[in-house]
Amino acid sequence: MNILIVEDEEQAAKRLQRMLRAILPDTFFHGPLESVGAAVNWLKSNPSPDLIMLDIHLSDGLSFEIFDQVETKAPVIFTTAYDQYALRAFKLHSIDYLLKPVEEAAVQVAIDKYKTHFLSSPAERLGQGWHHAVRSEYDSDYKKRFLTKIGDRIVTIDSKEVLFACSDQKAVYLCTISGKRHLIDFSLDHLETLLDPKDFFRLNRKYIARYESIDRMIGYSNSRLKVILKGCDDDDIVLSRDKTRDFKKWLDA
Repeated sequence: MNILIVEDEEQAAKRLQRMLRAILPDTFFHGPLESVGAAVNWLKSNPSPDLIMLDIHLSDGLSFEIFDQVETKAPVIFTTAYDQYALRAFKLHSIDYLLKPVEEAAVQVAIDKYKTHFLSSPAERLGQGWHHAVRSEYDSDYKKRFLTKIGDRIVTIDSKEVLFACSDQKAVYLCTISGKRHLIDFSLDHLETLLDPKDFFRLNRKYIARYESIDRMIGYSNSRLKVILKGCDDDDIVLSRDKTRDFKKWLDA
């Protein structure tokens, strides 16, 4: 199953994704996208997802504007801190309308509604071949190469060469298998959406790490983990409790 998350609050998006993953463990997530413009571009450029989780108030306007610019038949579960948009939401492909802060029980009810009304999905009609074909098409969207400068030269870094990415003094660097560090023109938040989540995990505000970069893990206070990365001088990379839980699930995938 493919779910697109459109939410401009980072913590709300991550919390929603954790709840959905607990309910639908085999789901492939896209996003989170933060704006009407980003959602429109994504929907125009990608196969339709099975479900859209859509915040109403986005960074550049109300998410209803998305449907004025692009046609999609994907069902929608709206999330919002306000209840005055419910009628407008249900005129669209809406399954449910969840008020923030969204609770897991409400998400479960909404997903149950989705299953009830959309049991005959393309994946079920055509079998797993359809799912793998769509999954491959989505996977191909992850960035394969990055441009960077070495002196006066412009060079490319293959994403397979990247051990981890780090944020340092408001700049973001790719650290490669060869031990070199390359400056790139992306924020760490944006970079997270460009890297394949099967291979890379966002450890904290400063680091995104490839599985192969993990040297060792050490139990830390308050049910947290400290992660030591190969080729990294920083020995104080500590994961929050929530990140620790997600990290262990990622490792055990």
